[in-house]
Amino acid sequence: MADSTKKISTTALAKLYKITAREMFVQLVNLGLIEKKGEVWSLTNEGVSKGGKFIDSKQYGKYITWPDDIKINVTLNEKLITSTIIGKQYGLSANKINFLLSEIGWVYKGLKGWLTTPQGVRQGAIQDEDKKSGIPYVRWPELILENKILQNSVEQIRGTKNSEEPKPEETTLEEKGFREKFEAKHRATDGHFVRSKAEMLIDNWLYMAEIVHAYERKLPIEEDAYCDFYIPTGKVYIEYWGFENEQKYLKRKEIKRKIYEKYDFNLIELKDEHVQNLDDILPRLLLKYGIQAY
Repeated sequence: MADSTKKISTTALAKLYKITAREMFVQLVNLGLIEKKGEVWSLTNEGVSKGGKFIDSKQYGKYITWPDDIKINVTLNEKLITSTIIGKQYGLSANKINFLLSEIGWVYKGLKGWLTTPQGVRQGAIQDEDKKSGIPYVRWPELILENKILQNSVEQIRGTKNSEEPKPEETTLEEKGFREKFEAKHRATDGHFVRSKAEMLIDNWLYMAEIVHAYERKLPIEEDAYCDFYIPTGKVYIEYWGFENEQKYLKRKEIKRKIYEKYDFNLIELKDEHVQNLDDILPRLLLKYGIQAY
């Protein structure tokens, strides 16, 4: 039996709820109905269950449609704020706030202005542009001021947070066991203390290639997870997977990989055989994310 339900586009759906198409996309992301993979919007399993379908049009190409009688819980009239207002809240300039938001992966700097990332959209970001100049900027839900990730980043920038080390009760048993067993006692050329000779070689390679990087930076998410290395340029995370023969750490590896996949972070994975040939391996992997070495 044919489906007689009328299908409408996301833009038409936004009109029904009297919000802009941009705001509707944010609402659908927050409801878990769609997600952005690269530059392409995709339906989630939940979106499909709500009746979302792709339609191919000769005029408009491929786009998502929805049943015209779909019932979704849209939060209307939420106050949106800019980086200027966020900055005033924390005593920082709008420019510094934008660079901070970029560092945690929620926005990135375009040729003109600032653009949101998929991670930013998950936080409720709405892309906008100045009506006169056309310069893009990002607006945020007012609740962003209560976001723990943002608050921690501001504290670190202002020097009011001394350490990113998690409280004992917030640390998973797997992570605690790993940190206790492998003390950070190998000193890299740039002064970082790392947990293995392999990590020291990776750190030294990044330093000699003049690539700015952080070691054991907390991921900008609610879960308690730390990367091995983070490169702000390109928003790239590097994980060195050692101890492949230990079941306990294979479990830890799979948990972390699922986190990277969940948030669609840029991830480079290195094994022992890669560490022995970093000059050939790393430049090629970094170039995928626009980072040129040497």
